[in-house]
Amino acid sequence: MHKTGLIEYETAIAVAKHRSFRAAADELGMSSTAVSSVIRHLEARIGVLLFHRTTRSVSLTASGERFLGRLASSMAEIAEAIEDAKGQAEQPSGTLRINTSVTAGHEIMHPIIADYLQRYPAMSVELVTDSRLVDIVLQGCDAGIRTANSVPGDMIAVSLGFSLDFSVVGAPDYLRMSPEPLTPYDLASHRCIRSRWAGSGIYQWEFEREGKAIRLDVPGSIILDEQSMILNAAKAGFGLAYLADAITRDAVAAGQLRRVLEGWRPPPAPLSLYYPRNRHTPAALRAFVDVIRQNQREAAS
Repeated sequence: MHKTGLIEYETAIAVAKHRSFRAAADELGMSSTAVSSVIRHLEARIGVLLFHRTTRSVSLTASGERFLGRLASSMAEIAEAIEDAKGQAEQPSGTLRINTSVTAGHEIMHPIIADYLQRYPAMSVELVTDSRLVDIVLQGCDAGIRTANSVPGDMIAVSLGFSLDFSVVGAPDYLRMSPEPLTPYDLASHRCIRSRWAGSGIYQWEFEREGKAIRLDVPGSIILDEQSMILNAAKAGFGLAYLADAITRDAVAAGQLRRVLEGWRPPPAPLSLYYPRNRHTPAALRAFVDVIRQNQREAAS
């Protein structure tokens, strides 16, 4: 987060984001003792306990969650107003912080981020990957990238012009030992690499054909919660995996993985960039949106 001079509020937002006084101190360039002191003074001044503290954890109180939820939006507006003023310069500079899923992050790396950094050499881009849909303002991000149907209704959404495509893949050695599935129901006799989303249950594999949608809780003896681990397990022959093409594209091209059940792919999931509906949009973010739209124009021509 860009510094605004409102150190108490910045400190509280950093502690809420990290759920840690030490991590907040690292972000702000302060000591843990100083962070703790600032929070105590803020709580005493407003007469509200913002955080529950134990020796092992830090969590928001109900009052703290309401207060910081509103405060984060106001602080973001102040930071954006400062950036907007700076943005009158010919070239934007600084860091653009974007929250995204891992799979969407792979998709935007080229050409969007590559083009952006080439066009604006004074800029840097920080991708913060998270499988959960988070509050990008509270997390200190300028924007988020998610499937279009996941974008919060109070945000401005900008279509990226492409989608996430998912497929079932397996290593050639595994598929030589097991008959290739012809329908999703054939997965019942296969070893599958199951996945768990952060804060939720086991992910059910999704399929669709001729308008008929299917969701299956597939069998498997290994459960993973990180995309690159699932990819490596599939390449090692642990079983079939359900992954975005953005993750498997290189391995498929190299012959390390092969797609199956191609006729049962679910509909593509269009991706969107989104950001708060504020009057002041940072110059760096405006420039990023310009790059997205320029890429769309070039793809259509």
